[in-house]
Amino acid sequence: MSIFDGFLSTPETLDAFGDRAVVEAMLRFEAALARAQAAAGLIPAASAAVIVAACEARDFDVAAIVRDSGRAGTVAIPLVKALREAVAARDAAAAPHVHLGATSQDVIDSAVALVSRDVVAWLEADLVVAARALLAHAEAHAETPMLARTLMQPASVTSFGFKCAGWAAPLVRGVGRLRRSARHALQVQLGGAVGTLAQMGAQGAAVRADVARELGLGDPGATWHTQRDEWVALGCELGLVTGSLGKIALDIGLLGQYEVGEVSEPSEAGRGGSSAMPHKRNPVASMVAVAAAHRAPQHVAALLGAMPQQHERALGAWQAELAEWPLLAMAAHGSARALATALPGLRIDAPRMRANIDRLRAELPPAAAAEWFDPALALHAGTLARAEVARLRRQLDHPEDIRPTQ
Repeated sequence: MSIFDGFLSTPETLDAFGDRAVVEAMLRFEAALARAQAAAGLIPAASAAVIVAACEARDFDVAAIVRDSGRAGTVAIPLVKALREAVAARDAAAAPHVHLGATSQDVIDSAVALVSRDVVAWLEADLVVAARALLAHAEAHAETPMLARTLMQPASVTSFGFKCAGWAAPLVRGVGRLRRSARHALQVQLGGAVGTLAQMGAQGAAVRADVARELGLGDPGATWHTQRDEWVALGCELGLVTGSLGKIALDIGLLGQYEVGEVSEPSEAGRGGSSAMPHKRNPVASMVAVAAAHRAPQHVAALLGAMPQQHERALGAWQAELAEWPLLAMAAHGSARALATALPGLRIDAPRMRANIDRLRAELPPAAAAEWFDPALALHAGTLARAEVARLRRQLDHPEDIRPTQ
């Protein structure tokens, strides 16, 4: 993470994928595994109690674990080693029961699912805020005439409300898709060395179900060590909503140019200034969202490219996926937060919109001005906007009911 990444995301998402938070999530998995194995009779209850008591991240040297992961090839190996040592210091007889029958990918995939669950929830909440703000603008400005522009040129008259409803639609759909995809993707990983849970025997499925239940993750019913379709599908959804947010941001940036002057982001002290030109007010929220939209396709492509994985455990592909995932999530949430912050207070200059129409009408032949640039055309756009607002609000209240064809 460089200095140039941080301001394009959010503090909570940066923390969620930080070293300590990921180690804490890994230890939560180890504690849940010990409890489940004790319940299944695979390890003594006394050993499970010692393991659970040792799974406190504050007692671990996270920096050393991260440092040693480079030599080990995975962060799980030094973490499990440190956990065994901590358990042995309490009860030597319990140490062999640490991480019993699990593998490195089990603990890491489960931990990443845990931290991603929080990030997806934050992302969804910010998408809802952004969508509701746009729907409020759409309703308030349903019949406010403005120029519709195709290929960057004035084409006819629409309404600002109709434009806002169009911006909101993919965000509403995105909320529904994210919710459905997260339900399938945010699942526990527990397959053991080659996916068969051989060391747990007939108790393997019950242990996996108990671990999933305690962690609040789904039980996939099988390992997904090298079957990454549901996980990558969630990544694709992150990419889609980031692209949708980027489109809104790009339009706002264009509408905010001095020569256009129809829409601008809200201003606040210290935001959007220039180091050289004190008169400037830059659209920072739009900048963050556009930057995310430029970055997300590469991250999504890397996830898709890493899907062909060798046999039962991957050499390099899974590791590449792990490195890309936080960057995609950080970009997506940074974009959503930026627009959720800016859109409610969006400055809308209706007189300027009308003035731009009138100036263009004055330069056109009367017939063309009357047919294509009559401000009254906004009335029909307003009717469409109100209907779309009502539909989208119903969907936003019940995102699980949203269907791709709607």
